[in-house]
Amino acid sequence: MRIALAQVNPTVGDLAGNTKLVVEWIERARKADADIVCFPELVITGYPPEDLVLKPSFVRDNLAQLDLVARASRGIAVVVGFVDRDGDLFNAAAFIHDGEIKAVYHKVFLPNYGVFDEKRYFVPGHRAPIVRLDGVPIGISVCEDCWFPAGPMAWEAEHGAHLLININGSPYHYGKRAPREAMVGGRAAAYGAFVAWVNTVGGQDELVFDGNSVVFDPHGRQVAHAESFAEDLLVCDIDPEQPVHISPEELRHEAQGAERLELQVEELTCTSPPRSQARSRIDNRLATPLEGAAEIYAAVVLGTRDYMRKQGFDKVVIGMSGGIDSALTAAIACDALGAQNVIGVRMPSRHTSNESLDDAVLVAENLGMQIMDFAIEPPHRGFEEILAPAFKGTTQGVAEENLQPRIRSTILHALSNKFGYIVLSTGNKSELATGYGTLYGDIAGGYSVLKDITKTTVYELCRYRNTIGRAIPERVITKPPSAELKPGQKDTDSLPPYDALDPILIGYIEEDLSPEELVAAGHDPKTVARVIQLVDRSEYKRRQAPPGVKITPRAFGRDRRMPIVNRYSPNGGRPT
Repeated sequence: MRIALAQVNPTVGDLAGNTKLVVEWIERARKADADIVCFPELVITGYPPEDLVLKPSFVRDNLAQLDLVARASRGIAVVVGFVDRDGDLFNAAAFIHDGEIKAVYHKVFLPNYGVFDEKRYFVPGHRAPIVRLDGVPIGISVCEDCWFPAGPMAWEAEHGAHLLININGSPYHYGKRAPREAMVGGRAAAYGAFVAWVNTVGGQDELVFDGNSVVFDPHGRQVAHAESFAEDLLVCDIDPEQPVHISPEELRHEAQGAERLELQVEELTCTSPPRSQARSRIDNRLATPLEGAAEIYAAVVLGTRDYMRKQGFDKVVIGMSGGIDSALTAAIACDALGAQNVIGVRMPSRHTSNESLDDAVLVAENLGMQIMDFAIEPPHRGFEEILAPAFKGTTQGVAEENLQPRIRSTILHALSNKFGYIVLSTGNKSELATGYGTLYGDIAGGYSVLKDITKTTVYELCRYRNTIGRAIPERVITKPPSAELKPGQKDTDSLPPYDALDPILIGYIEEDLSPEELVAAGHDPKTVARVIQLVDRSEYKRRQAPPGVKITPRAFGRDRRMPIVNRYSPNGGRPT
């Protein structure tokens, strides 16, 4: 049997466009002589559709598009994700064959953690149809259903399925791919069946989907692997009659657990039209997945590209300070959109060093992007004069310093309004976590490329990007970071060194470690207490920050939903 996994990039809400995409890739699979082509979870609506599914017209229109997909399935079987309405709403997969919708599967396990809130929209399914395509019994499931050992896939295997198809909208975070594939391979070995696991690819708001679709044989061996972070048609020949030695006790135990879900058996038979000629076997493709800095960089580029492309933005504008964050943001933007669509803006103040001005130009020249200059000294003096009576007799501090980033933000957003650019903010996760940024200043923007990337990872990505081609000068990477809002300023004036700060942030934000646990891990007690205080009192700033690509398991926003008004402090007492 020849299966094709259509790892495509749909757009949420573009029902007609997504259907056109599906039809085009059905034709690709047909030309590859595939017996069956599988598409990702909710591919017709895009994933996740969120509150769009609460609109009756949206659900109705998505069902109409499903009928168009069915018409395009002559001579081939298709598995496609959509929203079904059968009294309640269901996250569904349709098995379509030769122009007809033959069976519908409703997702059983609805994730309701992290970025997921499917229980808000859908009702769990209770049917698990097994389709015999040309004599081969096939089971279908959706995403989360694969993660539970005693789930629908075990039940389908116990009832004779030789091929288990699992369609996915599995969001990316760093380090997820390897354990995910180990889990899928483990299911194949435990159930003694082929598992075809297809994932979506592309960016949607703050999420990015990595693709990496894969096929495992009944012994848990990987037999085909798609590309990372790119659309791909993975065509794979399998022998569904391959004998397998599995533990019947293990499978029976898991299937019995699945039966507690009260799944109903449904079997039907589909027969493909006869072929005009014999088909020779192909060599199954095993693409090498991206790892490390290359993986993270590809994720951020894809997320940035799709956020712009899917909203119709052609050009972006970036404040170029000469520092490492704006340099990396510019490199990502140029790789995502093309250098001709990236405008860098230098906005020197009385505190900006000549070195910083030179470094900003070097980055722009290396990348081939446009650079513009606007001096902010005149408006800076003007604001100081306006505020002088009110500030008289006070000590200069952050109020005076923050005039500069807010003036810069005004210039960037004026360019945005006039020419239709979108402003990319340049702050990283370490700064956002600790509130080291100016509200309505450098935090402001339409998209935050580095929002979920710590400062130490910024350095790692810059080193990686320079292996692709010259982009970020060595001096930008090695000089001490500074906001340059006052003479001689360094980030370490306000924050611990980043190599000490970032591990504490990871422990506190991503792992929910207590102060005691962080200290036990070897971190300085005073630094731990200081960092926790900075994080806890900065929630109001983060709530007003623009969206950005999710890279870690616990990104700010949908992953970590903390109250702004909050009297609890793990340090003891009230946060100050």
